Amino acid sequence: MQKTEPLIHGNYYHIYNCGINGEALFRENSNYEYFLWLYEKHVTPVADTFAWCLMGNHFHFLVRIREVNEMAAPNNPDRVPNPVRVINTKPPHQYFSNLFNSYTQAFNKKYSRHGALFERPFKRKLIDNKGYFRQVVVYIHQNPVHHGFCEHPGEYGWSSYNTCVSNKPTRLERSVVLEWFGKKENFILLHEESINLMKLEEYLEIEQHYS
Repeated sequence: MQKTEPLIHGNYYHIYNCGINGEALFRENSNYEYFLWLYEKHVTPVADTFAWCLMGNHFHFLVRIREVNEMAAPNNPDRVPNPVRVINTKPPHQYFSNLFNSYTQAFNKKYSRHGALFERPFKRKLIDNKGYFRQVVVYIHQNPVHHGFCEHPGEYGWSSYNTCVSNKPTRLERSVVLEWFGKKENFILLHEESINLMKLEEYLEIEQHYS
């Protein structure tokens, strides 16, 4: 059995998972919206988000787990200014588990189903090679293209691509992402180019049905 990658403060991770046995996670727009609302509630206080994409039966996030003194206080999505200490912090993975458990309970109630909804444990891959940051962002945003939902990432509504190219206020770490690409024009250009999908999935340890 493959060892689960621990989530460590200060590290970057590709977080991804799919519905159990490939079951749909999102059946209608309200499901996507509610999942993102729960993500904001449970995960945003403890992690910086750089890219995300929600698909019908799976999802992808690129995050950095904040250092303890960067984490937000309970029920406050804003960061706690240094050097304020956060007392009784839970292990980082627990915040993600709380998200998935909360969503599963609401989903099961709405659709009169029972049991687990997500595969366990949720998948995570440490991204410690700076050369892969840009590629992981492009990979996440191109997921809908790979699956034939659209011809360009900007045509898909449930990803962070359009947030990255807009000027609207956001909690996404947009400025950092654009710095990785040099400038917005490069960000757009590289999303229009093809990437070595098989090589990147091999590095990310992603099975084909997670693409």
